[in-house]
Amino acid sequence: MVDVETPDGERFDHHKVYLPSAAVLAMVDDLDRVYMMWRHRFVADLWNWELPGGLVDAGEKPAQTVVREALEETGYALTGDPEHVVMYEPMIGTVTSPHHIYIARGVVKVAEPTEKNEAQRTAWIPLDEVPALIAAGQIANSGTLIAVQHLLITRLAK
Repeated sequence: MVDVETPDGERFDHHKVYLPSAAVLAMVDDLDRVYMMWRHRFVADLWNWELPGGLVDAGEKPAQTVVREALEETGYALTGDPEHVVMYEPMIGTVTSPHHIYIARGVVKVAEPTEKNEAQRTAWIPLDEVPALIAAGQIANSGTLIAVQHLLITRLAK
């Protein structure tokens, strides 16, 4: 519980939840496809396409997290530095949990994933197919939605 004072002077107690920071990576290849993982999320009990990512470990920078998570979850290594797109708060009214979105336009397969339970299947999905997946409810993760929408918007701006 925290004591809140609004700009007009009203005071009240409010719950505030602290969760770790997370980072998500959209890997895009030369054919304008994004690497995605089909996985079940037991809390919401739904299957959806997601991007690799995870919690930022203690002492780690979010950019290091996406490099580590990409290798662990996909077996891909980045050929350059990831591009930071945005930091956002997914539930800003009650929860603080900074989420960082990154884009990588160069990756190379160097190993098999070590995180075996991250995805039932994976695919390089053409960006042209992403709006239909969103409309069908097959992309529900907020970090994935923000990242792929960024890719679509910036592609239109070119």
